[in-house]
Amino acid sequence: MIELRHITKAYQTPFGPNVVLNDINVALPTGESIGILGKNGAGKSTLLRIIGGAEMPDLGKVYTDGQVSWPIGFSGGFSGALTGEDNCRFVARIYGQNVDRVTDETRAFADIGRYFYMPIRTYSSGMKARLAFGMSMAIDFSVYLVDEVTAVGDANFKKKCQEAFSDRSERSSIIMVSHSPDTIRQYCSRCAVLNRGGLELFPSVDEAYERYAAYQAGDVI
Repeated sequence: MIELRHITKAYQTPFGPNVVLNDINVALPTGESIGILGKNGAGKSTLLRIIGGAEMPDLGKVYTDGQVSWPIGFSGGFSGALTGEDNCRFVARIYGQNVDRVTDETRAFADIGRYFYMPIRTYSSGMKARLAFGMSMAIDFSVYLVDEVTAVGDANFKKKCQEAFSDRSERSSIIMVSHSPDTIRQYCSRCAVLNRGGLELFPSVDEAYERYAAYQAGDVI
């Protein structure tokens, strides 16, 4: 179970605070995969980063009973001064994983050659994403967080990413943000809708899409 208690997050703008998450209190079951729908700028990515611990809420707390990934592909937690290898070893120790296994699997999956042994600050954004995706797949999480894009790079690397992700989704649950209804329906059995800072969980994907469409049409406030 992932329980969100009074989660609140606001960002300062020239026009005042923009509250994207407003006192959210929701329990997300970890035994099934859940999609999150919402308009651009609604706070979906912010919510995933808070669930994964990559960003702190202004108020509230997240409670989990299993290991939750960072958002797949998110490289913001890397230390730029350390090499890709050093970052892998550091993260593996934090999550209590076999350090050599995680390092070897990440290196093989990311396929960035000698850059794996160079500081992260020398990487392109694509190389950082490849390393982050490979590291996500090398660690056994009970819940994977997926923010829109599940693959980066050329066609062959995208295919490898999709195959690895599909394999993980068979034995772990997922919390996914995507604008693609087909992708949500492929991986998720339930959906939540984020609107005006509130999060509402629905028992089915179709019910969530009905409510989301009503929000977009302005039929529901």
